Amino acid sequence: MKKEDLRIVFMGTPEFAVETLSRLVEEQYNVVAVVTQPDKPVGRHGSVLQPSPVKIFAVEHGLPVLQPEKMKDPAFVEQLQSFNANLQVVVAFRMLPEVVWAMPEYGTFNVHAALLPQYRGAAPINWAVINGETVTGVTTFFLDHDIDTGRIIMQKTFDIPDTADVEYVYNGLMHLGADICLKTLEKIMDADGHPESIPQDNVLPDSALLKLAPKIFKETCKIDWNKPAKQVYDFIRGLSPYPGAWTTLTGVDGKETVLKIFHVTKTDKKAIGVGRIVAERMHMYVSAADYMLQIDELQLAGKKRMAAADFLNGMKTIENYFAE
Repeated sequence: MKKEDLRIVFMGTPEFAVETLSRLVEEQYNVVAVVTQPDKPVGRHGSVLQPSPVKIFAVEHGLPVLQPEKMKDPAFVEQLQSFNANLQVVVAFRMLPEVVWAMPEYGTFNVHAALLPQYRGAAPINWAVINGETVTGVTTFFLDHDIDTGRIIMQKTFDIPDTADVEYVYNGLMHLGADICLKTLEKIMDADGHPESIPQDNVLPDSALLKLAPKIFKETCKIDWNKPAKQVYDFIRGLSPYPGAWTTLTGVDGKETVLKIFHVTKTDKKAIGVGRIVAERMHMYVSAADYMLQIDELQLAGKKRMAAADFLNGMKTIENYFAE
């Protein structure tokens, strides 16, 4: 099979997906249409509609764009069928109904930012870092009835340095995801549309603990200083720079201030009480369960992100506060 024999519909929304779509166009694959989320209202009154990064790229390159509100909408399904695609590629999109993922003769495959079956779900990059993983990766798999459970086509690994935050891993997997997509397409063409794939049950040992990657909400991002310093450290970098881990500073007068924390450094300073704050020589430390963490970068509600030293300049009585 040759490239021109593949009629591909690409589905994706964020910047993460643009890298893969860009590579498909660059390598002259026959992308016949792009499906992405509807434009998002932004601005104070929601009067401005912001197109997704994928839509912006698709329009710039003259690709037809479909933006269904509902994936089961008969009008959308009919329009999708009209492109006569024999393969669909999904990167960072939404759950698809069977009427959509089963439509092409060669099926629909997804590029997932984790080594499935580990970290099934909406936020695999965040949770891998939060859990202190040293290795993650990307997986291509065929979609089926359940989320992130289909037969695996290919996997590639990616090392996570102990100092890496989500932005570093996101960027690395974004490029690796584009690479594995192209390799998967080559494999599909070599097999005339039906490449070898394996059930996910064959990948995970029976004794292994299955780790999930559910969607992250504001409440998810609250720091628990009762945990060991290493876990708090991983939690913070697993949410940095977005959406950002946060804590509440509570003063002796009971006044509370929300503080986002973007970067911390592990120390060998013993804890002096969970949530206790210490300032030494323009360095700020907070006690976890066993050791103190040095706070390097933070952001007060309504303010800009700043270095901890700048924050301390304006908070002369910081030791009268607790992190909760």
